[in-house]
Amino acid sequence: MPSPPQESQRSLLWLVAAGFFMQTLDSTIVNTALPAMARSLHESPLRMESVIIAYSLTMAMLIPASGWLADRFGTRTILFSAIVLFVAGSLLCAASSSLHELGVARVLQGAGGSMLLPVGRLAVIRSVPRERFLQAMSFVTVPGLVGPLIGPTLGGWLSEYSSWHWIFLINVPVGTIGAIATLRIMPQLRQAHTEGFDLAGYLMIAAAMVAISLGLDGLSELHLRHAAVVILLVFGLAALSGYWLHAAQRPKPLFSPQLFGIPTFSIGLIGNLFARIGSGSVPFLLPLTLQVGLGYSPAQAGMMMIPTAVAAIVTRRGVVPLIMRFGYRRVLIANTALVGGCIAGFALISAGQPLWLRIAQFALFGAVNSLQFASMNTLTLKDLGPANASSGNSLLSMVQMVSMSFGVATAAALLTEFSLSFDPGEASVDRAGHLMQAFHATFVSVGLITVAAAWIFSQLSRDVKGDAQREPTVEAAPS
Repeated sequence: MPSPPQESQRSLLWLVAAGFFMQTLDSTIVNTALPAMARSLHESPLRMESVIIAYSLTMAMLIPASGWLADRFGTRTILFSAIVLFVAGSLLCAASSSLHELGVARVLQGAGGSMLLPVGRLAVIRSVPRERFLQAMSFVTVPGLVGPLIGPTLGGWLSEYSSWHWIFLINVPVGTIGAIATLRIMPQLRQAHTEGFDLAGYLMIAAAMVAISLGLDGLSELHLRHAAVVILLVFGLAALSGYWLHAAQRPKPLFSPQLFGIPTFSIGLIGNLFARIGSGSVPFLLPLTLQVGLGYSPAQAGMMMIPTAVAAIVTRRGVVPLIMRFGYRRVLIANTALVGGCIAGFALISAGQPLWLRIAQFALFGAVNSLQFASMNTLTLKDLGPANASSGNSLLSMVQMVSMSFGVATAAALLTEFSLSFDPGEASVDRAGHLMQAFHATFVSVGLITVAAAWIFSQLSRDVKGDAQREPTVEAAPS
């Protein structure tokens, strides 16, 4: 396929970059606004996790289908539809008058958001010559680092000085411009012969993700009985097992079991799943700790997230030399333990902690977390051949979003249980102090979960080294 003129390529890159920015901004802008939303919707701020889970879980469910949809209907059609869904979901979020309405609207918003980056990235792959591909992808993914940098601060500022509704309404003008630009700029790329979609396998994977996530969330916001939680978890594991039995017998499954014959991919993917549970919980827990536990305003809590994002961006430059010198195994074992230690260290947050120490603590977490993400992503994808690259990348993207959903659900369940355990009763005058105890216990617990993931990376061969010709996969670091 002949490549478009260079001017058209430049316009395409700006369009894809804008879509990535919208997706990453909306993934982080909500976190600091949760207490304000809770007050407006008459809910407890400790039970607002469904606002995050609905978005991330929907994205995880639809990412595997995005490539096939683009091949079947064309990149312009699917990207335009994705932006329309995203804007419609944003409007419904702003108009929500209850937590259930907001959760449903976030599902619609996540459906649109799930296709913004994958479809745009596919268009870049097929339009940009190979000699300019690395430069093009670096340009496209820079907004993915900027979005988390300004998202929490913007969300906190809008919640404090205007209304939390505006964190969704700002998507409307941006999305409208993006939709018009898509019709004018995005090429209608599609495959002449699209293979059949593995619908049965997709439904099994989706059912497993939803059941396990609902099971974890059932311990906190949904108030499910333990028997219902067990049934959901068992159903999810059964659906997951059913998929792999199905995939082993199908010529073209959604995700081939042969992918797990590649040691770096299987270890990297499983490590991603469990290491990210802790990292995924932090953007949910920290703003709540600062606002509910320490009395920070939304704008102040958002500003406190900046050191984490800045440190994440700065640290990326040192990832390749570090892996080249020490290898993936040693870097990931040590750094996973450091990430878990940093998360557990948030249990030191208190009203008497010096501000400079808190900022240093947040920055250190951002640095080691950025190193963790870049190392895990590169390890997972480094040995995939051309035949497995698309499927493996799609599976990794899905696992990243699923793990974020599991992290928030796990943290919310632990926080609910600990808050009940430390509840001093209505007569106590120090309810805030006991609530901080619940936050501290939750941080220690998810930190230990993350440290345990280091055992997964210990299964790597000692001679797995970095490739100097490859750069780590760029990803938005949670803030």
